[in-house]
Amino acid sequence: MQKKQIAVGVVVLAIMGYLYNLPVKGLIKPKEAKSDKTNVMTGNRKAATAVTVDMVSAPAKAAIGAALAAKINDLEGQLKNASGTGAAKLQQQLAAQWDDVNQPAPAAFYYQALARKDNKAQDWLNAGNRFNDAYKLTQDTLLQPAFVTSAAEAFQSALKLTPESLEGKTGLGIAYVNGAAGPMQGIALLLEVVKKDPNNWNANLNLGMFAMKSGQYEKAVARFKTLLAQKTELEPTFYLAESYKQLGMKKEAIDAYQKCKEMMPDPTFGQKIDEYIKELRN
Repeated sequence: MQKKQIAVGVVVLAIMGYLYNLPVKGLIKPKEAKSDKTNVMTGNRKAATAVTVDMVSAPAKAAIGAALAAKINDLEGQLKNASGTGAAKLQQQLAAQWDDVNQPAPAAFYYQALARKDNKAQDWLNAGNRFNDAYKLTQDTLLQPAFVTSAAEAFQSALKLTPESLEGKTGLGIAYVNGAAGPMQGIALLLEVVKKDPNNWNANLNLGMFAMKSGQYEKAVARFKTLLAQKTELEPTFYLAESYKQLGMKKEAIDAYQKCKEMMPDPTFGQKIDEYIKELRN
């Protein structure tokens, strides 16, 4: 499997993943989110410690194929017998290798290990971003709480070192909405980021997605338009099309879906887009 094919698959998974996560609990009915947060967080922390890099590496290797996994296997073998500076270098290499093949879950664990050793803000940010990405790409109910809790802990650690980091606040806001603390607390952090940086890509993308999940499609459209005014990308274009569809703006939705199809030359994805367009035209 080529890296380009892997990247295409990751983008499709990210786009389609939101369909399986509607709605976000607490965004529509905040009062219902007042369950025992302490028990939830305790359970999430237990889940985080139960998930290991080996658990996420095995399916990731299956996804990328034996050829691309060969170098990773070699580095893992070296790591077993390494210590100190040598181990850190191998962990850095493994994190980079997993990044190269678009597998954020195992990369996250290696960045986390580096951060725990040296307590550097960038390592914490790298770990948190990969854990958030891993959460976004999985539907596994065992892995999700582990990823979101580890993401929150990573960004909290990064912000202790760099309190004004917009990347840290954005990542923590996403983790909070995904379940690490609470949706409203997370949204507040993301809004703080876009107040300081109105064009912040990651904050606007996630605010748009969360607006969709709470049925606020007009707000979602505004967020995605902000992104597409900067550059044309598949993910916000797809979400814009979905938002238009939900608002009954059929022509706009069809135009956006057509752009998605042009940007994603994948037969399965294209077939799904054709179905959406056909439904809108009927």
